[in-house]
Amino acid sequence: MFEIAREALAVLHEGGSLGVVVVTGVHGSTPRAPGSAIAVCADGRALGAVSGGCIEGEAYELALSRLADRSPLTQTLGGEGDLYRPGLACGGAVDVLAFHVGPGDHDIVSALERSLEDGEVTLTLPGGAVVTRPRAPRLVIVGAVDFTPALAAAGRALGYRVIVVDPRPVFATPERLPAAHEVHVAWPDRFLAGLEIEPSTVICVLTHDDRIDVPALAAALASPAGYVGAMGSRVASERRLARLREAGVGDDALARLRSPIGLDLGGSSPAETAVAILAEVIATRAGASGRPLGETRGPIHPRHES
Repeated sequence: MFEIAREALAVLHEGGSLGVVVVTGVHGSTPRAPGSAIAVCADGRALGAVSGGCIEGEAYELALSRLADRSPLTQTLGGEGDLYRPGLACGGAVDVLAFHVGPGDHDIVSALERSLEDGEVTLTLPGGAVVTRPRAPRLVIVGAVDFTPALAAAGRALGYRVIVVDPRPVFATPERLPAAHEVHVAWPDRFLAGLEIEPSTVICVLTHDDRIDVPALAAALASPAGYVGAMGSRVASERRLARLREAGVGDDALARLRSPIGLDLGGSSPAETAVAILAEVIATRAGASGRPLGETRGPIHPRHES
């Protein structure tokens, strides 16, 4: 539900109401996780989604019905039991809760507002179902270079809290990096030393300057960050590895470094490069192969049984 917070709040702050359907549980292979939601406005507009499209019409009608009837309603959508009902093409099913939300539902409004900021947010829905939005993982981009705005925008779209750090004040400005949540003018190694870094943290070093890259990477590889990558040609990457070894970075730490950064997708523009980088990040976090799905076996979507 938190993924539609901004659009939902725009309606609620203007005095409007919403009929909402939230996924509370999934069975089998499904494209959306618990917490996914669709909301319907009084004028018929839909916000969000609960599936890849297979049961969206049924979810829409269910949400629409809550505009007139404010009592919460639970239901299961999808499955393979009834050929005449819409179902998920992947064969799974989702448990959903449908309910009404108005401007006076202060707990829900407050939780949606808090979800626009950093930090974990938990919301108890009508009927007792609980949805949680964990604190957003960090995407730390070292270097305010020409690739940085595209990577920041793509990272933000994927739910990261985007932090850009560069010691050069002429480049590290919010105006140049509108998608970043934070822009810091600082030496990256010192900045990283003072940052809370978790296994979910992604650190991408884009500067192409060994004076910045080497100490920043040394700090990043000494941290528990789940992904550390550095941009550069193969020649530059080999040179940088040698300098990192000279700086005392061991082989086990260097084995964690993704350089040259990103998957081989064949693109070269900033936007294409951002896709290649984040594709590798997603595959690394999921422990996936990064191969075409047509060449793999097994479920496409992770299973989230409830």
